[in-house]
Amino acid sequence: MTMAAIPEAAAATATATVVNAMTVDVEDYFHVSAFAAALDRKNWPTFESRVERNTHRLLDLFDEHRTRMTFFVLGWVAERYPELIRELHRRGHEVACHGLTHELVYRQTPAVFREETHRSKSLLEDLTGTQVRGYRAASYSITNASLWALDILEELGFVYDSSIFPINHDLYGIPGAPRQPHKVGSGRLLEVPLTTVSVAGQRLPCAGGGYFRLLPYNWFRWSLRRVNNEGMAAVFYLHPWEIDPGQPRIKASLKSRFRHYTNLERTEGRLRTLLREFRWDRMDRVFLPQVTA
Repeated sequence: MTMAAIPEAAAATATATVVNAMTVDVEDYFHVSAFAAALDRKNWPTFESRVERNTHRLLDLFDEHRTRMTFFVLGWVAERYPELIRELHRRGHEVACHGLTHELVYRQTPAVFREETHRSKSLLEDLTGTQVRGYRAASYSITNASLWALDILEELGFVYDSSIFPINHDLYGIPGAPRQPHKVGSGRLLEVPLTTVSVAGQRLPCAGGGYFRLLPYNWFRWSLRRVNNEGMAAVFYLHPWEIDPGQPRIKASLKSRFRHYTNLERTEGRLRTLLREFRWDRMDRVFLPQVTA
């Protein structure tokens, strides 16, 4: 049965039974890949940091809705704001790994990737006292050119990865990858791809981020309900800087500025609506059902 054949009330009832995964990639506005060509990493410490206050705003918002999420934390942030990472854990959220320096995986050697990922994972485990199960690459940069990274993640003891976006994009994506969670490598690592919806044979993104700011909210309501009515849990993501319209402006290309700054003032309101209309939980509890912590 297609989504068009499901009455609105019936669709709402059906999706109410599905618990989706809400995720936050904890990085600052100057970390994003869109600005990599305009900023030197050596100058990051000179920028005004806003990641701590913005992440606390999200924590309070999630508390209002009595929901727990997964925070994929950049090691660079954890090194400078260790108490923030402890607070994420204290409030009952899952702390997962977002790498160390936000370098795209396909621009790293396997040796550098292994060293940086191990360093970040160990730091997060020391701060929280718990195993870090999940990983997400900077800008979803595990592509056909960097599938070797999955074997390294398995070697490092990760249980799941959420780095593959099964769409066409100029910076990332594996268009032919499965839309559903599936085992990769030797079968010990679960790949949880970013959510897409199939329309007329085409895969379209509905997982959040810039799409959430650029596309109408009704698209996300419709597409997430359709995904849930397929029996699939959705994976949604955002960044702390996306609820901060007052952040400093970076001099970058028109394309990069459009992607980064458009509709920042709308994100928090849309997020509140999304939290009300769908059920949400941590990645590990949605996709690793034996997890109860």
